[in-house]
Amino acid sequence: MTIQARVLLLAKDQQWPERLGAELDRLGWRSITAYRADAALACIADLQIEAVLVDAAHPDCTADLVTRLREACAPRRLPIVQVTHNGQYSIPEGWDMVYDRDAHPQQIVLGLEHMVRANVAEEEYELRRDTLSALGLDIPPRDDDKPLAILSVGPADPDFLALSHTLRARGVDLYAAFTSYSAFDYLHDKTFDAVVLWGRESVAEALSIASGMRRNTRLYHTPVFLRLQKSVDLDLGDAFLRGVNDVSAPGANEAEIADRVLRLARAYRRQSNTRQALEAVNHSPYMDKGTGLFTRDLFAAHLARLAKASSQRNRPLSVCVLKISENPEIAQARMRKSLERAMPQIGSMISRLVRAEDTAGRLSEEVFALALPATPEAAARLVGERIGAVISCTAFESGGGRSPFVVEFDVGVAELIGGEPVAEALTRAAQQIRPAPGTMGQAV
Repeated sequence: MTIQARVLLLAKDQQWPERLGAELDRLGWRSITAYRADAALACIADLQIEAVLVDAAHPDCTADLVTRLREACAPRRLPIVQVTHNGQYSIPEGWDMVYDRDAHPQQIVLGLEHMVRANVAEEEYELRRDTLSALGLDIPPRDDDKPLAILSVGPADPDFLALSHTLRARGVDLYAAFTSYSAFDYLHDKTFDAVVLWGRESVAEALSIASGMRRNTRLYHTPVFLRLQKSVDLDLGDAFLRGVNDVSAPGANEAEIADRVLRLARAYRRQSNTRQALEAVNHSPYMDKGTGLFTRDLFAAHLARLAKASSQRNRPLSVCVLKISENPEIAQARMRKSLERAMPQIGSMISRLVRAEDTAGRLSEEVFALALPATPEAAARLVGERIGAVISCTAFESGGGRSPFVVEFDVGVAELIGGEPVAEALTRAAQQIRPAPGTMGQAV
């Protein structure tokens, strides 16, 4: 199987891309390097590149290059990031982010994943709006105008007051929690677009809060910024793995920190609002009454649109078929109508276990399907297996004083091959599972 490059490095020399490229490869972001602007433009036009990192020292690192890169990949959206090596932080017009050459690779990967997901969700928002508009339905507009809400967790010292003043001057609703206990009280009661954790003598408490947020499904994607006030003993790789999205150097000024926090918060707000707008569609009359998922016909119509868009954007597209496994327990649950009564809960769980940009549909009574944009086959299989594993850990009521039953899934996955009709990809996925006689042939 060919390993696709995910990120393009446009470099002036070999030293930077060799070092960073090896680290990105290790973290699952296969890189490819170009040394000329025309080569970089050809790469993103021909390959399924997801992001571009440009060396600020490259002679072609200009605003005009950003425009040309965006035109070369259109209609695909790519994060275009500048990498500096002078310790200065300013994001010129048109660029999505700036990192220093000394930035930790895990920090760069987290930032890229955040930006790529936001871009794919934006693309899906437009596609789903087109699918529903063809039926006379509209996706509600996103509410992107409300002030950003940011929670600051740490002591009320001069550094905090300076950052607080800078953020409020930029229209942010800033909330302050001075202990971890009050922080989680705030997080429980209110939704925030970002959380700033302060590290002075020690970062142990800040990392504990970040880890706690990652263990909470509602807070899992809320971005976390760690503000270091002095040099401390910190394993950056461990900090990012424990839930921190970005870290400021002790010498960073308030303007830089505020800008980086706001960029995290704005991206998360757009992503959250896109998800809410997409989820609002689940209550339309065109959704499956028993599960709230796309009906078979609506799923097919949207999948066809997705396939066309994936070809135009040069993004992968995978489909996943999940069929309830046949066993004596399920046969009894079906006979007693217990399985039918459990379907709304199963549908709700599937919808919550996929990303905002993924489409979940019900193909037949016991067969579900997922359309996963910008997702290769191996990643799609992990999605299907994860959903099956989570649902199989849930006990569903049998009624009549009988023991609860569990639901397991057979999973099939296929990635769309260029020029292939989407029905063939769906059939390839379905053929990987063991259907009851006469069931899958009707579903696909």
